[in-house]
Amino acid sequence: MPLFEADEEIARREKVRMDIIRRFGYFSTESNGHLSEYLPWYRKRPDEIPQWISTDAWILGETGGYLRVCTENRNWFETDFPKWLEAEPAKFDSMGRSDEHGSWIIEAMETGRTYRGHFNVRNDGVIPNLPADAIVEVPGYVDRNGLSIPLVGDLPLGLAAICSNSIQVQRMATRAAMTADVELLKQAVLLDPLVGAVCNPPEVWQMVDEMLVAQAEWLPQYAGEIDAARRRLAASPSLARSQGNGAVRLKTRTVEEMRAAAAS
Repeated sequence: MPLFEADEEIARREKVRMDIIRRFGYFSTESNGHLSEYLPWYRKRPDEIPQWISTDAWILGETGGYLRVCTENRNWFETDFPKWLEAEPAKFDSMGRSDEHGSWIIEAMETGRTYRGHFNVRNDGVIPNLPADAIVEVPGYVDRNGLSIPLVGDLPLGLAAICSNSIQVQRMATRAAMTADVELLKQAVLLDPLVGAVCNPPEVWQMVDEMLVAQAEWLPQYAGEIDAARRRLAASPSLARSQGNGAVRLKTRTVEEMRAAAAS
């Protein structure tokens, strides 16, 4: 048995990451759930999705898990925020320091004490076989001179292909948002690996129209296209094959349920 599969808990919770290691030879820093969303192989058939994910934590692949957690935290915040305002101010000291990068970066720049971490930066040749304008997460260090990023070098071709595909989808989606180009937007969605794994082109075109109409309030640049999308939807039967609630969707907890879980 490979060493990375020897820990039974990791093997159970991280099935997608383990499969990528097995097939490509490298560990993905992305979580099991997010990684499953960026690739076309693990969420393509509803009945198989439970085989690749875990519901131990939302980040391990639960359907709509991020939305559920954000909704729960928003409800908690709206309920408890007035109480926080009435309470004594929190006291912060070095013992309660967060593991987020921000304060460590500031400390390194102010004191010169080197801080090493992983940073999201413009590629600019750090990984030569990815586009220069792509944002990459790479190792680096901070000191009084600022942020320094060493040359990483080429990714193995298989991994570079995975990253390049996502980069081009993001490039197309960004251009479509900036120019209100509906056709380019639909092409971007069509080329998304997970969408392409489960939807055919007519379904993608109709799905994007539905999304434009549903989110019209937040898409002012597409104002001239929304009515056309509505007309197309009215003139065509729905191509949706499933009206389900997702393969592995958990119930959104109430504030009382969350409070009880936190106290237990």
